[in-house]
Amino acid sequence: MQDKNDTVSGFSLVGLTDSAELQIPLSILFLMIYGLTLVGNLGIITLIRMDSRLQTPMYFFLSHLSFVDTCYSSVVAPKLLEILFTEKKAISFLGCAAQMWFFGILVATECFLLAAMACDRYVAICSPLVYTMIMSPKTCIQLATAPYVIGLVNATIHTTATFGLTFCGSRKINHFFCDIAPLLSLSCSNIWVNEILTLLMTFLIGVLSGGVILISYTCIISAILRIPSVEGRHKVFSTCASHLTSVIIFYGTLFITYVQPRSQESTDKVVSVFYSLVIPMLNPLIYSLRNKEVNISLRRMIARKKLTTRY
Repeated sequence: MQDKNDTVSGFSLVGLTDSAELQIPLSILFLMIYGLTLVGNLGIITLIRMDSRLQTPMYFFLSHLSFVDTCYSSVVAPKLLEILFTEKKAISFLGCAAQMWFFGILVATECFLLAAMACDRYVAICSPLVYTMIMSPKTCIQLATAPYVIGLVNATIHTTATFGLTFCGSRKINHFFCDIAPLLSLSCSNIWVNEILTLLMTFLIGVLSGGVILISYTCIISAILRIPSVEGRHKVFSTCASHLTSVIIFYGTLFITYVQPRSQESTDKVVSVFYSLVIPMLNPLIYSLRNKEVNISLRRMIARKKLTTRY
């Protein structure tokens, strides 16, 4: 108990593995993943900004999704790469709090951005004649702003509650970034309030954002099934296939991490790697490979670049 409240000394992140043989391969792998994440998401944002044909509500929300993916991958990846490359595992008390705060904002924001995108697809498919009227620029801005506000509230509550605890004894966080559960396990305070708060906020965010997505897609699927031709159904469904793929992957990994009973620590870390690093890399690929308009716009930009270079 002599280390009680000695928060100025900070913490130490255990990282992903203690195996020296895996350090270099993992370093290269995650550096490549992070590089692809930055190139893919910043490329999507640039493409949407440059091509006037992509100035629609769907791509407006996609640009925000790419921005959030870039940011929350950047909250985790640099420190993980530092641990793998240099084995510097120390993180300051304020640094840990900041990492947890930003990550909490961005994860909750992504949940509600995916919900906003589901609403957009619902209006586009179920009410196409009034789509432009309903999804006005003002409505889009409001739907894009709300997720950031909710994320800010969520992160501030969790970070304040967690770092208001007393930490004593071991300062080794059994993770590769500052997450709620590993930090709570280091506290010598009574954490039942924090555990209830975590379950409550996770439930509220999951139910609200997931509920909006579920209701939207129930209506979308119902509308698609009423289309008489198979070709028509396929064409309409293709407009929301990319978004649905992202939703399934993202919510599936979050469910495994935060909702199911605690699994083995190694499994938790693998799942955390997937939703914090791999999914931000996959989203640009999902939207570019499965989206005809993005593909056309990308080819047009590449052709324009080649023409400019030639002359």
